[in-house]
Amino acid sequence: MSGIQLRRSDYDVTNTVQTTDAGSVAHEVLNLFQSLYPLHPVAPLEQAFRDWQRLFEGGYPGFLACETPYHDMQHSLDVTLAMARLIWGFEKEHRAIGPIGATLGLVTALFHDAGYVRSWYDSRHHNGAELTCIHVSRSAMFLERYLPSIGLKHGASICRQIVHFTGYEVTFEDIPLDDRMLRSLGKLVGTADLLAQMADRCYLEKCRDRLYPEFVAAGLASPDLPHGGYVSAEDFLRKTPGFFRVVRHRLDVSLQGMHRYMGVYFGNEPDLYRQAIRQNQEYLGALLERDALQNLRRNPPWTLPDKSFPIDLSRYAKRPEG
Repeated sequence: MSGIQLRRSDYDVTNTVQTTDAGSVAHEVLNLFQSLYPLHPVAPLEQAFRDWQRLFEGGYPGFLACETPYHDMQHSLDVTLAMARLIWGFEKEHRAIGPIGATLGLVTALFHDAGYVRSWYDSRHHNGAELTCIHVSRSAMFLERYLPSIGLKHGASICRQIVHFTGYEVTFEDIPLDDRMLRSLGKLVGTADLLAQMADRCYLEKCRDRLYPEFVAAGLASPDLPHGGYVSAEDFLRKTPGFFRVVRHRLDVSLQGMHRYMGVYFGNEPDLYRQAIRQNQEYLGALLERDALQNLRRNPPWTLPDKSFPIDLSRYAKRPEG
């Protein structure tokens, strides 16, 4: 699995799975699942992919379409694919999760950002990005309501908890899961979330052009914040190396190095997620050293049903006092 230099922006790190196409990702995820559990039914997973697509495209009852340009369909599909690979690597070493646990983990990965999708009746918010600080709790509530509809009622309370390993609203120590395997499953979901986004071929462009506007809408970019915030999209990128360091600690310590199971998946080949993340990190460092952020010119694929950019930053401009 080589050729990362020729990788397409709408494909995964192996350049073989189109991460903007739910069918392509579902096919690969189901193949991995069936290679581990050939006798276990996949109907719940198949239905989950169909329902997830309806939700993000605006066809799910009670909800509008996805409108967050960074936390979009490609991101969720990429995370689900990474989760399937991590589960595969984990099971090859431990055989501890089993088909039911794997199903719950994959459905959680698929819907881990469902909390960004606004309801039909939301008149308070103008974009799902405004829900950033509570989106994981909203995803947890969605999963708890949704799972019984695909025959997984027994796992609803589990998914409600393990999705919090993708966020910061609840500290990992405060997630009420005593079962060691379930905590491992949650840490795999959290690891998949970080690996997938940071290994994206257009990660740097997406940070500047899509994640920064989401932060503005969420009120997380103001320079008046205690941690300093960000004064511009370029400033956001200049502070991204610090985020790389935070993520490394989160992956290695808080999530207990679960990324090592991606190495099991790739076997004797290089871990292409780690390779892509390192490439993004080194390229950003080189651009910052030369003061050449304008050289970031890749065009990430657009997966939102609304073809226009959905976040009007002028709406969130700070009004002068007085």
